[in-house]
Amino acid sequence: MSGTSGPGELPRGARLYRLRPDGSVVVADRHGARDLGPERDLLRFIDDGQFAHYLVGDAATSPERPSNATVKLGIVGPRSAFTPHAHGGEHFVLSLGYAACGLYDSERGRVTEVPLVPGELIRIPEMMPHSFANRGTTPLTILAANTGYGIDHEDYAITAPEAERRAAAEPLDTGARTATLARADYLALAAALRDIEQVQRIRGPGVTTVRERLAARLRRLAHGLEGRR
Repeated sequence: MSGTSGPGELPRGARLYRLRPDGSVVVADRHGARDLGPERDLLRFIDDGQFAHYLVGDAATSPERPSNATVKLGIVGPRSAFTPHAHGGEHFVLSLGYAACGLYDSERGRVTEVPLVPGELIRIPEMMPHSFANRGTTPLTILAANTGYGIDHEDYAITAPEAERRAAAEPLDTGARTATLARADYLALAAALRDIEQVQRIRGPGVTTVRERLAARLRRLAHGLEGRR
């Protein structure tokens, strides 16, 4: 079963960020939306009046207490989607275009599709099955941050075939894997990833609306004007 809805339908633990042009940030989850504020979300950043909101690690991160994170830019081809997968660590993706994220909600037993527009950032908890698509007709640039794993690591992106292979392995070699992955139910993971694949086959990467296409034109115009300052 699949459903398309707003932030209130996000799976537990998923979080959606909206970065406004005025510099403020709204964070939304299944319980609602709120502004990030100094009282509960922001830390002093070097000087008074400057603030930071940590996405990976925390104020105590250091060479002695590393976060082992990766942050990278990605370019997604027009109207294409990644193979559904799950990461061994949590994952943040900032969309700079018109994207869509399909998330498997294990509590509800369904795929929730979250459309993203430029300036929205989504958090995906570790081992949550998901995929990321470009709804537009031009290449999409994203900023992605992952904890724990680089793209060459075997646990960076676990696909349905890999989950099925691990489930069938006798005995399952957990010695080289993290505790989180050792506890994972690979059969359930594979089934969830297959559900996302089915939604992708039926719906494709999604499309942009008339309003989004108009906004994209205006954004290109604004970018051209700003570039001439």
